[in-house]
Amino acid sequence: MAEQQASPAPHAYTEDSIRSLDWREHIRLRPGMYIGKLGDGSSYDDGIYVLVKEVIDNSIDEHVMGYGRTIDIKISDSRVQVRDYGRGIPLGKVVEVVSKINTGGKYDSKVFQKSVGLNGVGTKAVNALSNYFLVQSVRDGQMKAAEFEQGLLKTDAQPQPTSQRNGTLMVFQPDDSIFRNYRFIPEFLESQIWNYCYLNAGLTINFNGQRYHSENGLKDLLARKADPEAMRYDIIHLKGEDIELAITHGNDYGEEYYSFVNGQYTTQGGTHLAAFREAVVKTVREFYKKEYDAADVRGSIVAAISVRVQEPVFESQTKTKLGSLNMGPDGPTVRGFILDYVKEHLDNYLHKNPAAAEALKKRIEQSERERKDMAGVKKLANQRAKKANLHNRKLRDCRLHLGESKVEEKALLTTLFITEGDSASGSITKSRNVETEAVFSLRGKPLNCFGLKKKIVYENEELNLLQHALNIEEGIEGLRYNRVVIATDADVDGMHIRLLLLTFFLQFFPDLVRNGHVFILETPLFRVRNKKTTIYCYNEQEKQAAMRQLGRNPEVTRFKGLGEISPDEFGKFIGDNIKLEPVILQSDRSIQQVLTYYMGKNTPARQEFIIDNLRQEKDLITSDVLPMAEVAEADLA
Repeated sequence: MAEQQASPAPHAYTEDSIRSLDWREHIRLRPGMYIGKLGDGSSYDDGIYVLVKEVIDNSIDEHVMGYGRTIDIKISDSRVQVRDYGRGIPLGKVVEVVSKINTGGKYDSKVFQKSVGLNGVGTKAVNALSNYFLVQSVRDGQMKAAEFEQGLLKTDAQPQPTSQRNGTLMVFQPDDSIFRNYRFIPEFLESQIWNYCYLNAGLTINFNGQRYHSENGLKDLLARKADPEAMRYDIIHLKGEDIELAITHGNDYGEEYYSFVNGQYTTQGGTHLAAFREAVVKTVREFYKKEYDAADVRGSIVAAISVRVQEPVFESQTKTKLGSLNMGPDGPTVRGFILDYVKEHLDNYLHKNPAAAEALKKRIEQSERERKDMAGVKKLANQRAKKANLHNRKLRDCRLHLGESKVEEKALLTTLFITEGDSASGSITKSRNVETEAVFSLRGKPLNCFGLKKKIVYENEELNLLQHALNIEEGIEGLRYNRVVIATDADVDGMHIRLLLLTFFLQFFPDLVRNGHVFILETPLFRVRNKKTTIYCYNEQEKQAAMRQLGRNPEVTRFKGLGEISPDEFGKFIGDNIKLEPVILQSDRSIQQVLTYYMGKNTPARQEFIIDNLRQEKDLITSDVLPMAEVAEADLA
């Protein structure tokens, strides 16, 4: 019997196989290790906002140490400029600070006791991931500047005399070969700027000509975020050494928290937020001498917590979740510190303010009654959901959740498309990335939830199945998909369904919107092509430009519905080139104000707005529904 042919020899593993990358090569090759996901700017935690944060953090740290009360920031479509008036980088280290890894003043704990950035990587990552990067330092009448391209030093000027005030200027332009089709969304930037001001009372930030300033810290944050008409009691504002709290209760479902560590917005919480949530429940139970259910105590809470930790440990380079167990090398545990502080000071406040204590008690008891009232309905609804065989009938899940994926994908990559009808869901299902993208198919128009109690979610089969698919029945901590994308037709019915879904999320699961999980899928309205070139257009202006570009009567197709777009074409719109419009709540509008205006009784103010903004299009039926949907998206998205 002939001997079986030997398998090919494996690749040679020699000294030549070992490669050392310099700092900029490593950052550019593995940017996610330094700034998280890249994205295109449609999510608040996309990489371009991390770059902005890394530069501003240095200026904030100067302010915290007592140097500089003003920061000037200018951000255009592709260029960021940050100027502080601190001490300025020591002139002999200007180049090294932004180009030599593990170099920085924050390693000296005497200078920066409780700084945001301690790893000496921040501005190096910005430098390496920018097409253009300028650093300029002014100290005591001397100015030193250096320019870089993709981390490579291009200009290293000698110090020059200057009359400018001390401080540091950094200018950068993100590399568009890494951040493809990126854009800065003003609302995300403004929120970022406001957070810096709330956490540094007395600081002034001039951002694109606007002045941002806070005198009352986290109290101002809650005053801006919470609906003043819905607050059950005045904001409780407590401030001590290394800790600041602000607490109130409203009427919205869910729990709304803003947590910070050393001035960093920890969007994923961590040990400090977990301790705070525990401390509030424990203190309330002891004050009222009753074992309230934790969910009833925290139901409808709106709160903010900021702590300062020496040498914090975060669970990622982007510092969105605190992992530290202790306040410092020799300090108490984070949990113990927060439990003790809340127990003493919140308890004292409730004793001294009986009206607030009574209002809080009534809010807790209201949550308790609503929870008990829903108990039987929830049980029946859960049984129906199991019988409905959700995963076969409504949800085409991704392999990551079905346990079929051999690739370890992060939860941040998962997306759920909510579609209308079988044709649209079929096209997306066939063209999606089956590893990380799932599809939920709606049957008809969802129920208008405005003004209804949460009990209706369990009584309505369609809404109940949707909340089960998302796994948000007990809150968004169990959310199965990082992005929830509403994918409906760009016609009257599609926009109406879009508006009804937004109402559902805002009414019962507002945290989904507040935390940046809800998006609108933008699909092209037109296809313009000739024999050689095809251009997809998302509005009339793009269509006209494409026709001029191709010339000589190109073929123009109008897509009237998602079901008309073939799976092959759909793959081009939900892959790397996906266009998502984030749903963003304007900071000066509460959820109930928005819902009442657009979904409540037809007020004269809304009628006037509709008339003033009505758009006439030849191929769209004009009715109140269409402009209402478009107006709502203008306010929400």
